[in-house]
Amino acid sequence: MGGEISAGGRQHLEFAEHPLRRGLANEVHARPYELLRAPVRASHVAVLGDGGDRERVAALCARFSVAPPEAEANYLSADFGGFRLRWERHAEFSTFTVFRLGDGLDPFADTALAALPAGWLADLEGVLVAMHVAVMPGDQPTPDLSRLFAGHQVIGSRVQGGAAEAWTDFRLHGDGFGRVLVRDHGLTPGQTGRLVQRLLEIETYRMMALLAFPLAREAAPKLSRIDDALSDIVARMAEGARDDDDRPLLDRLTRLAAECEQVSATTSFRLSAARAYDAIVRQRIEELREERIPGLQTIGEFMGRRLAPAMNTCRSTAERQDALAARVARAGSLLRTRVDIALEEKNRDLLRSMNRRARLQLRLQETVEGLSVVAISYYVVGLVGYAAKGAKAAGTPVDPDIAVLAALPLVVGLVWLGVRRLRRALGHGGEDG
Repeated sequence: MGGEISAGGRQHLEFAEHPLRRGLANEVHARPYELLRAPVRASHVAVLGDGGDRERVAALCARFSVAPPEAEANYLSADFGGFRLRWERHAEFSTFTVFRLGDGLDPFADTALAALPAGWLADLEGVLVAMHVAVMPGDQPTPDLSRLFAGHQVIGSRVQGGAAEAWTDFRLHGDGFGRVLVRDHGLTPGQTGRLVQRLLEIETYRMMALLAFPLAREAAPKLSRIDDALSDIVARMAEGARDDDDRPLLDRLTRLAAECEQVSATTSFRLSAARAYDAIVRQRIEELREERIPGLQTIGEFMGRRLAPAMNTCRSTAERQDALAARVARAGSLLRTRVDIALEEKNRDLLRSMNRRARLQLRLQETVEGLSVVAISYYVVGLVGYAAKGAKAAGTPVDPDIAVLAALPLVVGLVWLGVRRLRRALGHGGEDG
């Protein structure tokens, strides 16, 4: 059974929604492609970071009396009269794309960017991508590609199953922009919008992926140095260095681990992002469904020859970092194990030494006990002798010498038993303590 319909036409749900359900359901409809029809021109700029792009778009909207983006919005597509502006905020960059109807003999002479107010993009900082795209009708004669692309080598192909042709040179021209020319042979407005968006995304994500390439090249000599130092440490460990060499080796290994972690912290995010951006580029190229134009290199072939080696370098650097970190960890574990074993051996020798000292102490104690019995017995027998002499002097018929002789074994036995009981009492007290 369905939910009840309210007066406003909205259906009351019979279940409690997850707070993220609506947003996740609408995510697949976010940032739709534009509906374009030839002839049309587009100027695209991608800026790294968040340099107040939302405020800049809001100011432009206020100038043309257009509803600005909401406070938390990351996307806007609006008609400004003479042009259409598309703004997108991504995780690392923002893009501005201006669309403008128009045609001419030179599609890159009067670009869509000219429709913006003068100086509106002049204060942008961190511009990474700048591209002009022109879509011309298929009934027009084939343009002079050499003139439009300043004599550079042209890359092009039939796309969208032969419904269009696309040419570019992947170079920056005098105005700092790249150029893409599309010839429409029967695209629908939706297909035209998707094609333009894919071509712009290929260039944008290609440049974003290449941001990792300088970091990968910079990290390579550092990783080589760490690798050489680690190999030397492992070689010394394999040679069976003395115990007094373990501490310096452990210090060196700790420093290497810190350096390896520092390199990884500097490059890991960028290298991971490069893999993601490269995957998007390859996906967008696949979606073009390219067909070869005789004598021209396709976009996919160009990327395979130029972008793929750089991405392979980034990928190998990331794998080398991970492998090196694992090797440092294994070497550290082996060295710590060896240090622990050496420490256990020293503790064993120390315990043996303590046992020897304890036995010597016990023997000494037994000797002292014997001397103590003799000394105490001597003094006690002496006291017995004095007592016997005193008794004789008092008239008692006692022979002092016989009294001492008779008392001697008894005194020695009693003293020996007393010392033994005292030692046992002290021993039990020590164990309890």
